[in-house]
Amino acid sequence: MEEARTRFFEFIQMDQLKQRSGGKLHFMVASSKCDYLKQAYSRQRITVHTKVTRIGTKSFQLDHEIKNAETGDVIAAGGATLVCFDFLAQKSVEIPLEIRSVLEQYLLTPAKL
Repeated sequence: MEEARTRFFEFIQMDQLKQRSGGKLHFMVASSKCDYLKQAYSRQRITVHTKVTRIGTKSFQLDHEIKNAETGDVIAAGGATLVCFDFLAQKSVEIPLEIRSVLEQYLLTPAKL
C-alpha cells in the first residue's frame, strides 16, 4: 500500500503541488489498516487500485484494493489516513485548496496508474 500511495502521489504530481503551496507541507500517515482476505505468494503479480474515499479539513483517506493480477481475486483491502503537516511549525494544517481540488478528482474513483 505504501508503494501504491507513492505512485498515486507521483501520478497527481504531488511534489509540484506542494512546491506551489510553499514547499513546507508534507503528508504523514496518521493511521493505516489492512484486511487480508486470501493468501498471497512471493513473486505473485498483483494490482493495487487506489482511490480517495474521504477529504477532511486537514486529512484525507486513501483506500486500496489489492488483487491477484491473473484472476482478479481480491487478496487484501486497506487504507490510510494522511494528515497535512507543517514540520517547521510542528502542527497539522489545512490541505491547500489546489491540492484539495486535485484530490477531489479521485474521490471514490480509482486512479488509473
